[in-house]
Amino acid sequence: MQKILVTGGAGFIGSHTVVALHEAGYTPVIIDDFSNSASSVIDNLKDLTTSDLLFFRGDVNDKTFMQKVMRDTKPSAVIHFAAKKAVGESVANPLAYYRSNVDGLLTVLETMQENDIKSIVFSSSCTVYGEPDVCPVTEDTPQKQATSPYGATKQMCERILEDVTQSDALNSVALRYFNPVGAHPSAKIGELPIGDPNNLVPFLTQATAGLRGPLTVFGDDYGTPDGTCVRDFIHVMDLAEAHVSSVKYTLSHNGYNTFNIGTGHGNSVLELIKSFESVTGQKVPYSIGARRPGDIVKIWADTNKAKNELGWQTTRSLDDSMRDAWHWQQSLK
Repeated sequence: MQKILVTGGAGFIGSHTVVALHEAGYTPVIIDDFSNSASSVIDNLKDLTTSDLLFFRGDVNDKTFMQKVMRDTKPSAVIHFAAKKAVGESVANPLAYYRSNVDGLLTVLETMQENDIKSIVFSSSCTVYGEPDVCPVTEDTPQKQATSPYGATKQMCERILEDVTQSDALNSVALRYFNPVGAHPSAKIGELPIGDPNNLVPFLTQATAGLRGPLTVFGDDYGTPDGTCVRDFIHVMDLAEAHVSSVKYTLSHNGYNTFNIGTGHGNSVLELIKSFESVTGQKVPYSIGARRPGDIVKIWADTNKAKNELGWQTTRSLDDSMRDAWHWQQSLK
């Protein structure tokens, strides 16, 4: 079985991708430093995959560490998740984001080059589009200035990937995620933020479970149907399966490519809350607050390219995502 190196493999998207890779017949090799994840995730992944996983604890910015892992495991491809990922935090602390996200990719690419590894799937984001004029966005939608340092790091990393691919016979894919939500239906893995959640759904589930105060909806005066921001919320297992399709693609196609990974339609924050309440029977405590710096008003994906070239599309609904997210939250009690 081919080995696939997964940086940030104990994180939210990374852990679900490890399961999807295992189910597709690959051997995942996990790297994580637990800076934004928990060590218990590794044990839960072992339960889900019924296998002894290859796991290495360390920082992707540590070149000596990365050299040793790649040399010892000889992966066929790399999926690079390890990065800081919160829009609001990036506005407050931009230097940490440029250091972690840009330097991390450079170290991964340098050690891949030195170990003759030619395929990489990169965790990008729809934030590369900035505030789009028209929705849905396609991969050819012009990129505007990012509205946050987080988005700027993803734009920079995509450019780096494209340049290195042209110079070094690298095969690379940048997946532009929209908004991952939900959890594995087993409730053994899910989104597990350290400290206060930066993302909407874990804050919502924790508020509903009584673990914190009401959820704040940031703004209800935007130019959207109900005044709240609109996003393309994709189930994390659909997203995980997109990475498996992308690994197969990089192992059989040359060059650099980008793909939107979303559902193809948008839902507002209030629509997400209503979906959660409908499928769980729980009332979400929330209040309306001021707009949040760095937030995009509305964005959702055109996913035809991923469907036609990767052979991938979503199969799970927003209701499925909300149901699985609540089951995950209940399992944590």
